[in-house]
Amino acid sequence: MPNYRRLHISGATYFITQVTYQRQPWLCSDIGRTAVRAALGHVRKNYPFSIDAFVLLPDHFHTLWTLPAGDSNLSMRMLLIKRFVTKYYGHQLGLDVAISRSREKRKERNLWQRRFWEHLIRDDVDFANHCDYIHYNPVRHQLCESPQQWVFSSVHRFIQQNIYSLDWGSSGEVQPVSDIWDV
Repeated sequence: MPNYRRLHISGATYFITQVTYQRQPWLCSDIGRTAVRAALGHVRKNYPFSIDAFVLLPDHFHTLWTLPAGDSNLSMRMLLIKRFVTKYYGHQLGLDVAISRSREKRKERNLWQRRFWEHLIRDDVDFANHCDYIHYNPVRHQLCESPQQWVFSSVHRFIQQNIYSLDWGSSGEVQPVSDIWDV
């Protein structure tokens, strides 16, 4: 098994992707949205971080988080968010997905993929590119025709704050950060 290593940089900003187990499309359901929102709020009380950008899709989410100075524990936050959703909302979701022996052995449920993907943001250009990627992602997945049509996104906050124009991304001119991120 590979030895996964994550950079631990105090106060850093990270692009994060978390996928549901077997890409089950439960995140945009009423219960799924409530669960993720509650988990984020709960974890941020003890492990603060800012959510710079966010998009929730049926089977995954992308987000940009900035950790506070003196704190580099991104993995603990993700663990606690997934644990909270599973513990307090897992049964309400009623997913009928078989659990592998490996998951049984580790006492894991059927809501999340085991690992998450993360990328350390290097500079302002990298930050802007990842914001664009996050907000255009529902269009890439053919869930809507323009980013503004997708309600589970921080694109609306970006437009309200005049970071993006009212018609940002509507004509399809946004280039994805990279085609290797096909999630």
